[in-house]
Amino acid sequence: MKRILIKYIYSLVIATAVMPLLISCNDFLDRSPQGTLTEDDAPGGSLEGKVFNVYYLMRNYNITAGIPAFAIHCFRSEDSEKGSSASDGADQGAFFDDFQYTTTNGVVSSYWSQNYTIIYNCNSIIAEIEATTNLTNGNLINKAEAKFFRAYAYFNLVRAFGEVPLIDFKITDSSQANIAKSSVDKIYALIDADLTEATKVLPTTWSSEYIGRLTWGAARSLHARTYMMRNDWTNMYAAAKEVVNSGLYNLNTPYDKIFTDAGENSSESVFELQCTATASRPSDSAIGSQFCEVQGVRGSGQWNLGWGWHMATKELGQAYEPGDPRKDATLLYYRKPGEPITAENTNKPYGESPESSADGGYFNKKAYTDPAKRALYTNGGYWVNIRLIRYADVVLMAAESANELGKTSEAVDLLEMVRARARGGDDSILPKVTTTDQSVLRDKIRHERRVELGMEFDRFYDLVRWGIAADVLHAVGKTNYQDKNKYLPIPQGEIDKSNGVLVQNADY
Repeated sequence: MKRILIKYIYSLVIATAVMPLLISCNDFLDRSPQGTLTEDDAPGGSLEGKVFNVYYLMRNYNITAGIPAFAIHCFRSEDSEKGSSASDGADQGAFFDDFQYTTTNGVVSSYWSQNYTIIYNCNSIIAEIEATTNLTNGNLINKAEAKFFRAYAYFNLVRAFGEVPLIDFKITDSSQANIAKSSVDKIYALIDADLTEATKVLPTTWSSEYIGRLTWGAARSLHARTYMMRNDWTNMYAAAKEVVNSGLYNLNTPYDKIFTDAGENSSESVFELQCTATASRPSDSAIGSQFCEVQGVRGSGQWNLGWGWHMATKELGQAYEPGDPRKDATLLYYRKPGEPITAENTNKPYGESPESSADGGYFNKKAYTDPAKRALYTNGGYWVNIRLIRYADVVLMAAESANELGKTSEAVDLLEMVRARARGGDDSILPKVTTTDQSVLRDKIRHERRVELGMEFDRFYDLVRWGIAADVLHAVGKTNYQDKNKYLPIPQGEIDKSNGVLVQNADY
């Protein structure tokens, strides 16, 4: 069994004690203040226990492990789509694949609420620590963890909605949360401040029993990502290069092993959420997640592995260079019932092709589960960790920012680090990119982000920040996309409850 605080300690204590409090309140303004835990809610009422609870909240269906997460981060790009069957969640397909936005979408509302749940919890932890005298180093680390997660949740919100209410204080009455939106710049200012403090305090590594706990590298890498979204090349370069130069991570793990059980917490893992299953709790989201169940093959018999949501498009399949091993490590081919097996629909590493009536071009192999573990537990894959920040992403952030700053030779070397790992020693494929022409190299780096990070979380936001979302999406038939669609409408229920304090985003 994995020895990990998030997999064991808080899953047993926090999940049982805190879950009733969290599940009973789902609305932004109506909920009881999240994070106002009592002394009985954590071991000894400890701050550390309350922080462990936030790790648990991060595995939630609505933020990293379920349809809201995949819909908001992934479906809107050209590389993934709703999947499942045409009739299953057709309204979500219209909303996220076809950009037929409405203000009453439940998926959007759940995403909004869960991010604010995390923010409320973090605010409570931070306030309690700031009111404590004789702070210990452990207290300071707990505060840094809370600030990281608050920054993470606000980064989710500012990318998805633009201007949102900035609540950086402990809520003791729901009326205190009824405030107007703050500017995007002010949201990012809080994110910068939180991540700067987290970077100063979080350790570079943890002992083995705390594998998966936040580190300096996670904070610095997330900060690089937030700078990337703003096209702040100077700060993005500084943050990403600090992580690269730290020597804490490497790309030694073969690409086809990264998303397997053997690849969990590998040498390129900057931050991944820890999940587990046990014989007595094989499908329990209190200790695991639905990340693989939601994306698993929607088939029958041995291929009845999940719901079949978040499928890859044929356009992503066509994006890989000839022979790129990352294609077979990312895309799980399938065939429709009665369709003959071909080279294209047979996934050779597993010997046979799942038969499915699901929509979409391919299932996501980065959510494919070990058959032996399925036999031991269930087909749901609740034990599979959720990779949120990989070192390859950081290297590509360093390469992109270096190129934009005119450091093209350095960008070439950084890009080659990622391609060399993907090549796996086969020099007949993925030739080294040698151009130092900034414009050409820019396209090469963008391509590399697409295939290296395929079916992960940020392709749509890459298109937005590069200013090419409309061109790319229109080219693949998503012609309803307009520039306003980079931001989602604020849930109408939150606006109604605010009595006019919250104002809907433009054009909705």
